[in-house]
Amino acid sequence: MPIVAHIDLPALERLRQEGQTILDPERAKHQDIRELHIGLCNMMPDAALAATERQFFRLVGQSNPIAQFYVHPFTLDALPRGEAARAHIDRYYESFDQIRQEGLDALIITGANVTQPNLADEPFWEPLIQVIDWAAEQVTSTLCSCLATHAVLQFRYGQRRYHLPEKRWGVYEHRVVNRAHPLVNSVNTRFHVPHSRFNEIGRHQFEAAGLPVLVESEEAGVHLAVSEDGFRLVFFQGHPEYDTISLLKEYKREVNRFAAGERHDYPPFPQHYFRLRDQEILLEHRDRLLEALDQGRPPPPFPEELIAPRLDNTWHDTAEGVVGNWMGKVYQLTHADRKLPFMPGVDPDDPLGLRDRMAMNR
Repeated sequence: MPIVAHIDLPALERLRQEGQTILDPERAKHQDIRELHIGLCNMMPDAALAATERQFFRLVGQSNPIAQFYVHPFTLDALPRGEAARAHIDRYYESFDQIRQEGLDALIITGANVTQPNLADEPFWEPLIQVIDWAAEQVTSTLCSCLATHAVLQFRYGQRRYHLPEKRWGVYEHRVVNRAHPLVNSVNTRFHVPHSRFNEIGRHQFEAAGLPVLVESEEAGVHLAVSEDGFRLVFFQGHPEYDTISLLKEYKREVNRFAAGERHDYPPFPQHYFRLRDQEILLEHRDRLLEALDQGRPPPPFPEELIAPRLDNTWHDTAEGVVGNWMGKVYQLTHADRKLPFMPGVDPDDPLGLRDRMAMNR
């Protein structure tokens, strides 16, 4: 599905340079193909703002060649921002008021950094509820990523996430556990998904809320689930949008935090991510860093350029398949008027016609 460059967002030019099809608006006008309008509520912190745009827009744009995509990034004003991020948002993002006025066919809500044990105490809490409540009435389907999943499970279903004994961090094997659902149609029944979180919603909580689980891992727990109607809300607990080097960047950040005295323990490796040889290189770097700190010398540079070319990506193709299935169903069900969620004859409480089948599988 090609993305139409109707805004001059740098993320779109970056995707074009990577070889992805990005359509000029004039060319798009002359193609007899239906357009879809996809919102991205980007709640990520300033440093990850642009990378998150690229990651989700890449997944959407590569998912399926059915329609033209118009992407509409926006954020929540309650989130604290630095000067550079605010300038980026002011130039490239739309306001939520504009989004509500013009409508969307589908919506993606990203994760966010949190500082409070209770999500209800976060500054984004009330604004996020407004977005979800509006989307429940006006948008065909909303995909919630990680923290957004935790927030919706808390305020809509009364299921509060719980703190893990240690950070869930790495690339984990998953299995499709409900193969009849269209979101996992024709994707690998076993595949990998990156995870990076300190908190979790367990399977028992999804089940208590009446939410069908589609994909889970013995090590990492539930990754993919859907709302009781089967489609209006799609929940990701992992990060299938991650780039190949995302966890490497995160590990580098934690090493640098240790070197700066911002964390007391040296970070462990993300699980199932680095090869043994690369672990040896990183352990050697750890020893050199500790020696430098002990002697009062500047820490050595992190050996990112030695590790990055050797990393494997074992999740993107399946992520692309799941998102392609999601986009395909949105395309089939959404109204031609983007202010309306469904075409005539679609039951909003059972848009996929799966209610009885899902009830049997629970």
